[in-house]
Amino acid sequence: MARVLYSIHGTGHGHAMRGLTIARRLRQHEFLFVANDDAPGVLEPEFPVRRVPNLGTVFKNYKVDMSATICRAVPLLLHRQRYIDEARRIIDDFRPDVCITDLEYFVPRAAEAAGLPCLTLDHQHIITCCRHNLPPSLWWDAFVQGLTPRYLFRPTAYNLIISFYAPPVLPKYTVRIAPPILRDSVLSLSPRDDGHVLVYQSNSTHRALVDFLKAATRKMCYVFGYDRTEGREDNVVFMRKSEEGFLRLLEGCSYVIQGGGHTLMGEALHLGKPILTIPLKAMVEQRFNALYIERLGYGMQADMLALAPDMLRRFESNLPAYKTAIAAGHFCGNEMVFGLVDYFIRHGSLPLAGNPQVRE
Repeated sequence: MARVLYSIHGTGHGHAMRGLTIARRLRQHEFLFVANDDAPGVLEPEFPVRRVPNLGTVFKNYKVDMSATICRAVPLLLHRQRYIDEARRIIDDFRPDVCITDLEYFVPRAAEAAGLPCLTLDHQHIITCCRHNLPPSLWWDAFVQGLTPRYLFRPTAYNLIISFYAPPVLPKYTVRIAPPILRDSVLSLSPRDDGHVLVYQSNSTHRALVDFLKAATRKMCYVFGYDRTEGREDNVVFMRKSEEGFLRLLEGCSYVIQGGGHTLMGEALHLGKPILTIPLKAMVEQRFNALYIERLGYGMQADMLALAPDMLRRFESNLPAYKTAIAAGHFCGNEMVFGLVDYFIRHGSLPLAGNPQVRE
């Protein structure tokens, strides 16, 4: 058994669910999480959590609130040595063998100071550790926003990227790419098509989407994530937050309409569900995800402020082609990821591709 200090980006639930799934599977090791914001609520029922402030993202009106995000980050960065020292004290108390970080700032720096191996395990580093053929409209945003995972949440000596797409890795980084990690509750589902639509907006919401759904389709649209948790407008049904209810509707939907978050994309693709993705413009990772959804033939991307009924009708007419493309893919990387993480915990490094000690 080894001790693992695992730091988690706290905004939203995707990062925490990934860490929780890994820790559940590798219970032969002892995990202590470092997290804040939304993540402790996911992790604390099963694993101990130490709270350290988080460089999170603030959303408003379907946009990143840059001023609020910067105002939140500046005091933390000005006093970063205080929080690095706090993380170092956690290391001294817990005495981990290795550290893992999922887009968290302070623990990797404390691990470096303590001479501990640290693995970066996330999706965001696909932006900076890989080579992409991007449209001109993404060049500037990819450069500017790519500075965050390149320098603020910089790659560590070893990096494991979880992604439903796998562009070429840049040679200067030590990187492995694995398909998405799926929860056991998702793996147990039996997908079917009951004729409804699942709609999910996790970070921010916009009235335009509701009006679009009412005008563009007669399918029942079950919507999660809005402040309005219950009620109905024509064919749009607002749903109360419920993992069981969400998964039941995901299991039986015809397709998914969502933002650009990677976690739900991986789950939907594993279940064979085409995706209409509406990424936040200010989040370049979401725009990368949307680009590859469209490029790989798994669905379509759209702009929240340019939604038109004929767009959804075109999307629905292409559903058979999307399903064929999805059926040819592989979207469950659980065994590969668990094997790679366990190898890192035991050896403090990542194995080369094809290593017989790792199931792939």
